[in-house]
Amino acid sequence: MAPPAKERRIPVKTELDIVTARVEGRNLARELGFGTIDQARIATAISELTRNVVLYAPEGEVRVRAIVSDDGRRGIEVVCEDNGPGIADVDLVMQDGYSTSSGLGMGLPGTKRLMDEFKIETELGVGTRVTVRKWLR
Repeated sequence: MAPPAKERRIPVKTELDIVTARVEGRNLARELGFGTIDQARIATAISELTRNVVLYAPEGEVRVRAIVSDDGRRGIEVVCEDNGPGIADVDLVMQDGYSTSSGLGMGLPGTKRLMDEFKIETELGVGTRVTVRKWLR
């Protein structure tokens, strides 16, 4: 089997891009040796992040890549970045049940629970970047 690509980039503008990003992330996770449950967790996290781009920003990008920690652990990193309005109150959007759309409000808090690491950076009028990581067990 060929080694996985170092990084896969998926532009996000439409609902179809959510599916593409999800498939790319799941494929990379499988290539890296993640089991089916973690593949599903990673794919779900990617779906949640890219859906936010489609809902709230004109466009964005998802990058998925294989990573190795300083102590040799292997994993996957997903960076979802957009040029949307930014998030005025990060603490509020990280509360379970909070939603500015008709969704269930599980997107960002749910994504944080699915992954091992979660970081959000946002600037009003500039956009948002969410970085998540999952480590092989």
